Formats: sequence, structure tokens, C-alpha cells
Amino acid sequence: MLLLLSAALMVADARYDALKPVRSQLGMLLSPLYQVAQWPVRGWEQLHQVTASRTELMEENQRLRAEALLIRQKLQKLASLTEQNVRLRELLNSSTLVEERVLVAELVGVDPNPFTQRILINKGERDGLFPGQPVLDATGLMGQVVEVMPFSARVLLITDASHSLPVQINRNGLRAIASGTGNNDWLDLRHVSDTADVEVGDLVVSSGLGQRFPAGYPVGQVVAVERDPIQPFAQIRVQPSAQLNRSRYLLLVFSEGSGFGEQVPLLLEQLQGEESGPSPVTPDSEQPQATVAQEDREQGDAQ
Repeated sequence: MLLLLSAALMVADARYDALKPVRSQLGMLLSPLYQVAQWPVRGWEQLHQVTASRTELMEENQRLRAEALLIRQKLQKLASLTEQNVRLRELLNSSTLVEERVLVAELVGVDPNPFTQRILINKGERDGLFPGQPVLDATGLMGQVVEVMPFSARVLLITDASHSLPVQINRNGLRAIASGTGNNDWLDLRHVSDTADVEVGDLVVSSGLGQRFPAGYPVGQVVAVERDPIQPFAQIRVQPSAQLNRSRYLLLVFSEGSGFGEQVPLLLEQLQGEESGPSPVTPDSEQPQATVAQEDREQGDAQ
């Protein structure tokens, strides 16, 4: 009976579409049930999507952090290379102002003794270095070579307490002896008369006396002048022009015509016809020859 009724309904619906209103009503009634039945599937899909998205975001976050770290490392290296390039350019510009033949060297060590101002460079006897050779940086005179080894050399800085060099005031040519104090920040000018024409801000350059440093290299700038009426000499402090505790690349100077392995020739200024005035090294009553001899003795102590 049920089979016959089902068959009749199927034939009526197929041929005459008699059950269309009933299907519509049943669809409206069953639609909420369909949505409820789909909730677990949709929930699972959303949960899977959220989990996958979170995992992908975490992986991407880690990757971006690693890339950022690498970029920062490259930026640090780039900053270091930029500063190195600037220093080399400054050194190159200063080498064009030096008439003598020069060789670029790199600082590779510093003497750990706090009472000694010495450094180690990566050029030596194989490169033609010799004791007493002048050493400069991009801004001024640094010192002289005191020990030469096959592949390296030791440089005595001008601020070492045992070092002295003859200098002159660039403004008026007044000569003096610049002695190291053991401190990288200043030098002392010795044997300068209390009435000598020295002012704060004067540029001090090498005078060319003493068989070591050619004339005209910047040594420092006068930063303090103290005069005491009861003292025969003024106390003058000079700040070095060279960046003694910061420079890494240096210039080794070979005097023109001297060749490798030869010392800088003696350069003596003409003492005849000088203007009258107080001598920077000796009083007016003493002869010029005594001044030269005293400066040579000071330079001999530095060597």
C-alpha cells in the first residue's frame, strides 16, 4: 500500500509537479536544521584557518626578525666601512700636501705600558722603513720610528715623556722645543722667554732642526700660556694636531732624494739677518750657535 502511494506521488510530482508547494514549505522548515548541521563543519574550517594563519604569521615574523637582524649587522658594517673610507680619504688628501714620498701604514698595536707612548704599525724593514723616520696622520705629526723589524715597526709618539722635537710658531717663526708629557692631550714648549710673542691659538709646526722632522709639519696649537714674573720661561701648553689616540692609518714620510733606508737630511735655517728680539731658546745675550747646540742636545735625548 505504501509502495503504491509512493509511486503515485512520484508520478504525479514528475508529470504534473503537484508536490512543488509541499517541497517549498518543507524547504523553509528544514533550512534552519541545515544551517545547524553545518555549524561543526564551518567551525572546524574556521579553526583550521585561524590556526594555519597564526602559524604562518609566526613563521613570517621569525623570518622578518632574522632578516632585520642581518640588515642591522650589514648597516653596522657599512657604517664602519664608511668611517674607514672617510679616514682614508682624509689621509689621501693630506698625502697630496706632502712633497716627500710617503707610504701608508696601519696601526696594529698599542704599547700597554701607561708610561710609554708607543704604537706598532704593519710596515717594516721589507718596506724600506728606517729609525727616525717621521710618521704623520691626516691632521698632523704623530712621531717617529724608533725600532724596525722585518714586517713591522714601533713608533714613538710626540707625546712620550722622553720625546722632544724642535718647533716654531707659524705666525712669527719663534723657535722652541716641544716636549712630550706622557699624556696624549698636550705638549709643553720649553725654553720660551716669559716675554716671547706667543698667544693662545698659535699654530706650532716643525722647524726642520734636529735631523728628524722636515720643516712645516703641523705639530699642534697653543691652548694655554702662563707667565710668571719670577720665572725666566713661560709655561706653554700645546694640543697636538694629530689624533694620537684615534688615528688608525698613518703616513710614513721619505724625504725627497733621500731614498729608502736613509735618514732625513739635516735642515738648518739661516740664522743670519734674523730680526732682533728675544730668542725662544736662549736669552738675547747668547750666540745663535748655542741655541742650535741646545736644540740638538734635546733632540739627541729624544732619540
